[in-house]
Amino acid sequence: MTRIALIHALAHSVAPINAGFERDWPEALRMNLLDDSLSADLAREGRGLDAAMHERFQRLAQYAVDTGAQGILFTCSAFGPCIEAVARRHAGIPVLKPNEAMIAEAAAGAGKLGLIATFGPTLESMPPEFPADVELELALAEGALDALNAGDTRTHDERIAVQADALRDKGCTRIALAQFSMARARAACEAASGLPVLTTVDSAVRALRTRLTRRS
Repeated sequence: MTRIALIHALAHSVAPINAGFERDWPEALRMNLLDDSLSADLAREGRGLDAAMHERFQRLAQYAVDTGAQGILFTCSAFGPCIEAVARRHAGIPVLKPNEAMIAEAAAGAGKLGLIATFGPTLESMPPEFPADVELELALAEGALDALNAGDTRTHDERIAVQADALRDKGCTRIALAQFSMARARAACEAASGLPVLTTVDSAVRALRTRLTRRS
């Protein structure tokens, strides 16, 4: 049985990605590693992705490998360079950034892409990862993450959907939700905008399953 390590920096990412696996790859054996201080420290300390933050990611990944993980999926979208360093160190197994598969699917499409996040640093770290020929329009759903933290899922989804509607008015032909914790807002965004919506959850599960199936 394939063993997958899911490494989280937000508690809200745990349920969406596990639901994605249950739906699209239930045979995979999952282990969940959560350090919710990663996102809090990044937002509070203002030091960026420094050496100490890189080391924290390396330690989490090494623990996952030591337990027998055959693949690692990070669900924290603001830490791209840290995850890339992990992938270089553990080149023998698939190590995916949370947005990697969704970006590949977005690059295969056409038209302006509206990228929505609820965590500000994500809109700084993620856009450079897209190919240069993908036209992006960025939007921050302010207050959505605070609402989710307070257990107000309705407000969370509504604030994201408002941004999806606004992005359509700015000429976007498709929407991408940048964080795993946002996947629950997909239906609301589709209803508000009338546009197709990509989520990092669905894309990541598909990509990881494909890569590991090819290896077996």
